[in-house]
Amino acid sequence: MKNFIKNFSKTLLFSLLTFTSFSQTKITGLISDAATGDALAGVNITIKGKVTGTTTNFNGTFTLYSNVELPFKLAISYVGYKTQEISVTKPLSEIKIGLIEQVTQSEEVVVAAARIEENVMNSPVSIEKIDSRAIQANPSFNFLESLKYLKGVDFSTQSITFSSINARGFNASGNNRLVQLVDGIDNQAPGLNFSVGTVGVTSDIDMESAEFLPGTSSALYGPNALNGILLMNTKSPFLYKGLSANLKTGITHEENRNQVNSPFYDFSIRWAESFNDKLGIKVNFSYMKAQNDWSATNYKDGNKNFIEGSSQLNNPAYNGVNTYGDQTVQDLRSVAEQMIGLNLLPATALNVIPQGTYVTRTPYTEADLIAPEAKTIRGNVALHYRLTENIEAVGVFMYGAGTTAYLGNDRYSFNNFTGMQSKLELRGSNFFIRGYKTEENSGDSYATSLAGQLLNERWGGGSKVWYPTYLTSYLKALQSGITGIAAHNVARGVADTNRPLPGTEAFNDALNGVKTLNVGDFSNPAYPFGGAHLQDNTSLYQFEGMYNFKNQVKFAEVIMGGNYRIFHLNSGGTFYPDRDGREISVKEWGSYLQVSKSLLDGGLKVVASGRYDKNENFEGQFSPRLALVVSPWDNHHIRTSFQTGFRIPPVQNQYIDIRTSQATLIGSLPEFITKYNLSPDGTNPAYSPTTVAAFGEEVKTRATAAAPAIAVALQTEAQTNPQAFAAKYGVAPTAANISTLVGSLATQQGIKTALTSGVLKPYQFKKFRPESVQSYEIGYRGLIGDRLFIDGSYFYSKYKNFAYSEIVVQSTTDSPAGVLSANTRQVYQLPASSEGETIAEGWSLGLDYRLGKGYLIGGNVSYNQLKQFDQNIIANGGRPEFNTPAYKFNASFSNRNVANTGFGFNAILRYQDAFVWQSAFTAGFDANSTIVPAFSTLDAQISKKITSLKSILKVGGTNLMGKSYVTAFGNPNVGSMYYISLTFDELLK
Repeated sequence: MKNFIKNFSKTLLFSLLTFTSFSQTKITGLISDAATGDALAGVNITIKGKVTGTTTNFNGTFTLYSNVELPFKLAISYVGYKTQEISVTKPLSEIKIGLIEQVTQSEEVVVAAARIEENVMNSPVSIEKIDSRAIQANPSFNFLESLKYLKGVDFSTQSITFSSINARGFNASGNNRLVQLVDGIDNQAPGLNFSVGTVGVTSDIDMESAEFLPGTSSALYGPNALNGILLMNTKSPFLYKGLSANLKTGITHEENRNQVNSPFYDFSIRWAESFNDKLGIKVNFSYMKAQNDWSATNYKDGNKNFIEGSSQLNNPAYNGVNTYGDQTVQDLRSVAEQMIGLNLLPATALNVIPQGTYVTRTPYTEADLIAPEAKTIRGNVALHYRLTENIEAVGVFMYGAGTTAYLGNDRYSFNNFTGMQSKLELRGSNFFIRGYKTEENSGDSYATSLAGQLLNERWGGGSKVWYPTYLTSYLKALQSGITGIAAHNVARGVADTNRPLPGTEAFNDALNGVKTLNVGDFSNPAYPFGGAHLQDNTSLYQFEGMYNFKNQVKFAEVIMGGNYRIFHLNSGGTFYPDRDGREISVKEWGSYLQVSKSLLDGGLKVVASGRYDKNENFEGQFSPRLALVVSPWDNHHIRTSFQTGFRIPPVQNQYIDIRTSQATLIGSLPEFITKYNLSPDGTNPAYSPTTVAAFGEEVKTRATAAAPAIAVALQTEAQTNPQAFAAKYGVAPTAANISTLVGSLATQQGIKTALTSGVLKPYQFKKFRPESVQSYEIGYRGLIGDRLFIDGSYFYSKYKNFAYSEIVVQSTTDSPAGVLSANTRQVYQLPASSEGETIAEGWSLGLDYRLGKGYLIGGNVSYNQLKQFDQNIIANGGRPEFNTPAYKFNASFSNRNVANTGFGFNAILRYQDAFVWQSAFTAGFDANSTIVPAFSTLDAQISKKITSLKSILKVGGTNLMGKSYVTAFGNPNVGSMYYISLTFDELLK
């Protein structure tokens, strides 16, 4: 063993040093546009299979020195042009190369599909690519926003600075079914398990390209790449040098917010340089601020199925979609019974309160509780060092901070949220080894709905005083002759006498107290229900590597890799049960192997891969993949694949333990069933909503049956001894009082006998398992006549152990019957696994047509359908949460350089169908009423390239038709953006 280590060390040292022993090969040349003859600056010239390379200067010339033994190949690549390869057998001087413009995607090189470089036409799965030229040409506000133009992409906008993407169904505001990687780093916030908008992404001027794979990618990228992966690549300091900057400013327009027109500013700067093509340095900084964010202003009444005009002025039980604090609700009859029991009201008070008289607290709006601005600050530093022509070392530090909003089970304000990532990597043409760390700090973030509720509990003694005051005033109004809703309005006005009004010092002080006190912190007697502040300092450590055996195995391309990651949860007891110093760590590991082979002179390509992953809390998962690409003719490729994927439950699904305005959210692990005494064998078991509803019907049936006998008995008592009747029941033996007593006693009798009927059965919790999917896909890519590019696909996905959120309730009284009333039950929401199959299918088609003279028209359409869903999920209180429109399409018309004038334009029309949005946020509403309306938008830009200044001036706008829209139920209204942008690229190069 010692000899092996000794010999291996010598070999490694020799490999690192031998480059100095070879004589250098010098190559010089000029690269230009083949059509115009114009010199091209910034063209990448690399030695194929090596890390060595250089770029052309402003005059299009380059000089490259290499120690690689002859012969070798040069790869010449430039954004928007077809890549060329040149064989080098001797030193070359003044070679001239003309690059041909690439109008369609047919010549794009991608990596994400198989972790190896390949032409997009030969990719075994569906894949979309955006390069830096497309990023510049798109009319969207930033790179992330431009992803919505890709076929099949679902887009959910929480804020100007926070949008999430998904594909092929089951969309969510914070999506943990799709993995986002920046230079190989998972940019999720580890405590949230999803990426927080632009906070974790580099600026547009540092983004080289992005590849998006819709559909499962677990076989190569591991857990949670269930619905796709987004692979983002930043610019190398060796290939993109000099000083670049972008200044963008404009206004946002949205009719429903307090300030309709509002300014925004966006500035980014990048500097990169290399020294002797050995050491590369890159620095980025960007700052963006919108004075007024998009605002959520859906005030429709969830308790009236969102009909227009319903409010607290005509419905005492009003529960607005984007109003916060009205989640607190009580039945006035229950309040009256409590006051009667304390001798604060006569028993006759119940006679004038109708059954089912529910009243909610007076709410606040989002504008009252969330500061209007949205902003991000981002920076990164990267050091690259080429140890040899085969090996490069990279060190990166990235920082992102911002203020934004997010809709999950609550509406959250991510205020001064920060994330930091650091990476060390060693990579070559056939391997990489990297390790990185992600740190999250929630800053001053808080739950908005919960803040509204707690704010109401902060003043005037809270609900325990507010409801008795309301009831007393309501009864007085009735006695004075005021009836119906008018009496309720009088009562609310009296109960709200000392309510802090937004903008006042009393309101600001109370809100600041709620926002700064942690969720679940009951140590401050002034805030007996705790606060709304979310503390989260969770971190993630990841170690991974990959090796390509192309130098050892010649009959096929074989790659192998693996990873190991650790989550360290740290929420101070606000998100997770880590209060009082408890440390929670979660470990995952996995490995994969892929073999690909081209047969029949490239007419057939076979790719087979498999991956095994293990999380310490769940059983291991194996994910195989088999794909075929058949190329019967040049530029025509048919692909088919069978892929499997899975989703290890995010750490939130495993360990979350937080109270929200809707329910107490708990994790899927058995410890939470024990902690809250929810076990069916415990002293206070949980029950499903279906069981509770059945129990309620059983109570009604038995109460109805018992009522006649009780009525006869009461009438007999009243006639026989009126004085004894009054003493026993506390009311005079009048017909009205007897009728009220019959209802009350019959209900009590119904509950007593129904409890012995066996209808109220405790909920049987099942083991929570990782969700898995088997996906079948067939597709076609073709280039016809060098003008028409076609890319279409069909998929069929079958899910097992489908993950959903289930609701259970628990009585807060000594009797299980407490589950019948909202006042005497506790609601819990937790992840669960379905037992039946869930099936989704869909198709997409994209067309790009080259008209000539640089004009390009394109479009894409996609269709998604939830074909089958496990009905047991609905029976247990769950919902499909497919959250995807059936149809959506994009249509574009563009020209990057009209008649060689430097002027360019791009216009994109986008449309999507209406669909039902279901999530934890909508759990209290009717399942089929939470509809996201259909919408269409027009985005466009006009640009001018100013060659003498190495700059591009762009004027554009999004949603130019001006009609606001929402992308998810409860999300903010998205309005229009109008901007002017000036980009300087690679100055001082």
